Amino acid sequence: MAINTITVPAGSSLTLRCPGSEAIVLVTLAEVSAPFITDLPPIPVLSLDGPGVRRIGVLELVTSAGVTWVEGEMRDDQLRVIGDAPAGVVQRRTAVRHAGPFPVAGTAQIVTAESRRLVAITGRVEDVSTDGLLMRADVPSLPYGIERLLVHVTMPWGDLTAAVDVVDQQADLLRGTFEWVEPEAAASLADFRPSR
Repeated sequence: MAINTITVPAGSSLTLRCPGSEAIVLVTLAEVSAPFITDLPPIPVLSLDGPGVRRIGVLELVTSAGVTWVEGEMRDDQLRVIGDAPAGVVQRRTAVRHAGPFPVAGTAQIVTAESRRLVAITGRVEDVSTDGLLMRADVPSLPYGIERLLVHVTMPWGDLTAAVDVVDQQADLLRGTFEWVEPEAAASLADFRPSR
């Protein structure tokens, strides 16, 4: 009988929020797994810090089971979980996430108190499931106030066209849930098994 494991996929975007500084988005360089979050080995990440720099803060940890927040430490391009186990996984995914990157282009609907407008966007999907996606734009900062998107994602089997409701938006990252997915693409996404 297989033991369920918590997996942090390679290429995932993790966010470390340290007191008195801006949030740091880190990209994982290798996949790590463990039976429990507190047992995860150090996670190798892409960092701009020099040797010996230590940062401690709240880590938004994206795993195969969902997203949770724990205390984390970054030092020498290694990210470690140092806090107690969280009470539960937040934003649990009902579907398996697949790491990208997958090219994406689309249109963002921006709604502010003054106006409503459409803006073209491009980038890459960092991870996708049948529930939604995490996208990184080709610009350093997305326009404020994106409410929904119409996207065309280039997947291994062809294009996935979907309408996305925005859940969270920070700098060039945007997380959203699918409001509508083209039926053929939805079936292909549900059957998708990336090659290893």
